[in-house]
Amino acid sequence: MKLPELTIGQYTARIPVVQGGMSVRVSTSSLAAVVAECGGIGTIGGSGLPIEELKEDIRRAKQMTRGIVAVNIMFAIRQFMEAVMASIEAGVDMIVTGAGFSRDVFKIGKDHNVPIVSIVSSPEFAKLAERCGADAIVVEAKEAGGHLGTDRPLRELFPEIRKIVKKVPLIAAGGITDGYEIAEMMGQYGADGVQMATRFVLTKECDVSDSFKNAYLNAKKEDISMMHSPVGLPGRAIRNRFLNRLFAGENLYDGECKRGCLKNCDHTFCIVDRLEMSRDGNTEEGLVFSGENVWKIKDVPTVQELIDRLIAEAESVYAPAPA
Repeated sequence: MKLPELTIGQYTARIPVVQGGMSVRVSTSSLAAVVAECGGIGTIGGSGLPIEELKEDIRRAKQMTRGIVAVNIMFAIRQFMEAVMASIEAGVDMIVTGAGFSRDVFKIGKDHNVPIVSIVSSPEFAKLAERCGADAIVVEAKEAGGHLGTDRPLRELFPEIRKIVKKVPLIAAGGITDGYEIAEMMGQYGADGVQMATRFVLTKECDVSDSFKNAYLNAKKEDISMMHSPVGLPGRAIRNRFLNRLFAGENLYDGECKRGCLKNCDHTFCIVDRLEMSRDGNTEEGLVFSGENVWKIKDVPTVQELIDRLIAEAESVYAPAPA
């Protein structure tokens, strides 16, 4: 059966798949625009970028597609509101935000007719986001990559939030790698769509280094590790020499913060430096964020090939959730 479309605010995606925003130049316009052009929602990772670079990348994406382009901006960054306003100025279609909570961003979204999508990891924050005016809510569970807000699995957490959120689309995120899981979350659990990030790194259009993609392709289940991020949240990453040094208690901070990019940072190491290192190819000394199920992914298709496969798999088994 055909999957339903996903409507957020005034925008309707033909395919109910949101490509998750991955910061520090992992999901840029080169990936997001192609996902949008294929009918999903493409998301630029907006955290860890200079404001002018962020604006330029959004404009580039909008020139590449008539589809829906979003930007993901962590509330934890010091220039959160500046990044939000810059994204709106650059013409972004919608803003996705998590890693903290801002009430002010909803008013800004309404004032500028830009939908705001909240990432939450608890029923309490889901209820708050809907009450404050979120246009959609992403339920991100412990299987996700990068910064995590919960240790609860998606199939346990999502039903609790589904009972609460009634007025806006509810999107499932965390560990989804194929179309059968899309059909499961939408058909059995009542999700209005899904968000997938890790799966889209392993596409030809994602412009991270080959070494970064190979770290994903070569990862074993036992390599996926939890670590403490300077942001103040747990994070999920692929174990490498850097994580081994971190876990051994080695001092990885050079004593001087050169960026001042976070509202609160424990200065155990510079997360932007380490994410940049891995993105550019040094996957032994960089931080390689990934989802829990990255070890299941073993190919690098084009975005179009991947989306065609996901939809074919999903529609081969999909049946709408009972009312």
